[in-house]
Amino acid sequence: MSLPAVSTEPGAYLVARNVTMRKGCVSVLVPIYNEVDHVDELLDRIHASPVDKEIIIIDDGSTDGTREKLVDLPPSADVTVVFHQQNCGKGAAIRTGLNYARGEYVLIQDSDLEYDPQDYPVLLEPLRAGRANVVYGVRHDHPGRGLRFFLGARLLTHLANLLYGCGIHDEATCYKVFRRSMLQQLKLECRRFEFCPEVTAKLSRLGEKIAEVPVKYNPRTADEGKKIRHSDGWLAIWTLIRFRFSRKRDLVASEHSQGAPFPVRFFRGPAE
Repeated sequence: MSLPAVSTEPGAYLVARNVTMRKGCVSVLVPIYNEVDHVDELLDRIHASPVDKEIIIIDDGSTDGTREKLVDLPPSADVTVVFHQQNCGKGAAIRTGLNYARGEYVLIQDSDLEYDPQDYPVLLEPLRAGRANVVYGVRHDHPGRGLRFFLGARLLTHLANLLYGCGIHDEATCYKVFRRSMLQQLKLECRRFEFCPEVTAKLSRLGEKIAEVPVKYNPRTADEGKKIRHSDGWLAIWTLIRFRFSRKRDLVASEHSQGAPFPVRFFRGPAE
């Protein structure tokens, strides 16, 4: 497939930081990589969630036909599609997607169907009620997670609580929802799966209380395409340790520090 070469320059077509906010709207950031078998069902589920939302899909260098499906999506007033020029990682995709967000809130949605978009209302409720600026969706102890993933998640949660006293129950959950204005204050450095420990560490260091709500969870295994690896676990541990001893002023974004330095090959904004 020959993609429209909109731009290969880093930071091209990024929305300005003072973009008009859609009050009450949640920007659903969807990092996606080689999920051709799931992309249609995923988008149907997100569209069916009963909240005011926009969907920002960031394809991170897929090679399995996912990009062709995304190019063929009909134009929509609430869907933005961005292609990284090459695979950069989940954290990189989130950083790119955040630059296009217009909603009052930002929600991270993995593309593997492990999480149910019908949980969006319960995730957003503490934010809309003014009780929190960040909400984590806590997964139940599903036996299908596998012992390795279960113990790894437990270890990261205990380490976060030990280092930061944040009192949470599921540090590694995908379902994290933020007030956009707050998330954009953080100086994000992540490229891969260390997005989760990075925001946990930095929010806790800056005094934010993380609210939690239970969510549904349907895990898949590595054989079914789960992409996180042992090396990502070690990086998550190092991330939690590293930011515990960073200077607070180094955790906050400066005026010019937030632009995602990842080349964008294709961009299609919301239809008018």
